[in-house]
Amino acid sequence: MNQADVIILGGGLVGSALAVALSAHGLGAIVIDIADPEVILAAGFDGRASAIASAPHRMLGAIGVLDRLAGAGCPIQGIRVSDGLDPGKLDFTPQDGETALGTMFENRLLRRALFEAAQAAPGVEVRMKTRAVSTVRDAHGVTVTLDSGDVIRAPLLIAAEGRNSPTRESAGLKVARWQYDHSAIVTSLHHEHSHENIAFEIFYPQGPFAILPLNDDDQGHRSAIVWSVKRHEAPGMVKLSERGFLAECDKKMGGFLGKLGPLGNRWSYPLGFHHAATITAERLALVGDAAHGIHPIAGQGVNVGFRDVATLVEVLVDGKRTGLDLGDSQLLARYERWRSLDTFMVAAATDGLTRLFGIPGKTANAARRFGLAAVDRLPPLKNRFMAEARGESGDVPKLLQGMMV
Repeated sequence: MNQADVIILGGGLVGSALAVALSAHGLGAIVIDIADPEVILAAGFDGRASAIASAPHRMLGAIGVLDRLAGAGCPIQGIRVSDGLDPGKLDFTPQDGETALGTMFENRLLRRALFEAAQAAPGVEVRMKTRAVSTVRDAHGVTVTLDSGDVIRAPLLIAAEGRNSPTRESAGLKVARWQYDHSAIVTSLHHEHSHENIAFEIFYPQGPFAILPLNDDDQGHRSAIVWSVKRHEAPGMVKLSERGFLAECDKKMGGFLGKLGPLGNRWSYPLGFHHAATITAERLALVGDAAHGIHPIAGQGVNVGFRDVATLVEVLVDGKRTGLDLGDSQLLARYERWRSLDTFMVAAATDGLTRLFGIPGKTANAARRFGLAAVDRLPPLKNRFMAEARGESGDVPKLLQGMMV
């Protein structure tokens, strides 16, 4: 297959989800990725876990991916936010009719399910270990020459290559970016007491410490840990003995989950922010981390990417039905308008939270605890926050409502 409705550069979580969603609506895609499947699907490749919010979860159900994840997700029945271990907290719980606030999936399981769904999807061709060596976008369409020598064509090119997207850079799309002086230490650990399906976000001046519920295994209760530390401290934290690392975790957690251990593998990821000023160009659209990258403080990274997918699919399906060229500037302008405010608001909110909770001192700590307690007593404000986190604010694409376009 050398001709398709779209060419997707990047077959990660967002790129694969886009290909599957397009296929479910009768549109074809060629997915190009330089990675080796045996490497990226290996258990030790990515230690992260993602909290998939309820709206993107509905999308994964609508396009058939959840069938491949049966039993793999851990429902989140509550979220507790606190400033350190001091009194004053903010609790989020499911509203009437909701079964959960989200679902925790280990990235390795999510990646495999999406990769296999893309490979099985009608009209989708996945070409791994393949690189695009030249790309031409003009009034006639998109032509991509691959390192295999093949030439593929489509009306539209979609960049899903991640935060260092070469396609975005070559298109000259401007990006606001900065690095935080933090890295995220990611691991999983077992603990004596059940997490009761509650996610905890504990803020410290040094950085947030998140405890995210995972399914139990044969060794007992288990949670994922995302711990933001000063960047220069990260290598030492990764190399710390298991006993020493668990002791440091116990200090951050205050012992409420009981005895900790054993500990899983540890990974370290530098944290940064970037936001593309525009996410479209001639016959080009950006999705996922190619368009925006945010702090993991609120667990919104991949969810925002899935919201890109739902929006772009609706725009393209509507365009196809009305007979428009899928690279038409009107369609791309609609996608740009629909996504620009949401992505900016999420980016600004996560960056603001990172800076707010990083202010040291007793006065700042007291003010934050007062604010958390105040919001906890104001249901309308809490509901607004949760609508944003679930991806259900504003004009919600049909896929995020669990409906086909």
